[in-house]
Amino acid sequence: MTENRKNKIRIARRGDWKTEPMPARHETFVLSRSFSDAEMAVLRCGHIPSAMEDKWFWYMEGSALFAHRSWTGHCIYRIDFREDNHHAVTVNRDPEQYKCTSVKEDTESLNRLLDWWTETPYDHYNEWLSEVYDALKKAGSE
Repeated sequence: MTENRKNKIRIARRGDWKTEPMPARHETFVLSRSFSDAEMAVLRCGHIPSAMEDKWFWYMEGSALFAHRSWTGHCIYRIDFREDNHHAVTVNRDPEQYKCTSVKEDTESLNRLLDWWTETPYDHYNEWLSEVYDALKKAGSE
């Protein structure tokens, strides 16, 4: 393989992974957050999982980012990016696919995910450890 071919960035597309559509049971909210041009460029590339701990597959179509759980293909988030930085988020509310029911928790989780996803390079292992830690902490407080 030539050096030029190895360095070519692969843009994730819907057909690169098993995906399910957003279910009929969903909710919308606004995520107020700005993104730099560099961060948007990273998000536009999407992400194709490469390991078991890599829980997310995401891709963009137009100005919408679709985030799916890698093991099931369930669509958890759709973010419609807007120039005014008040982005419309559609979140899965099918209890068979996604357990969260709180916009506040989803806003926190999505912001944390977006922080991870816009890092270069994206570190799925540290994201996985953070999710496990948060789940254990939440389980201990209930």
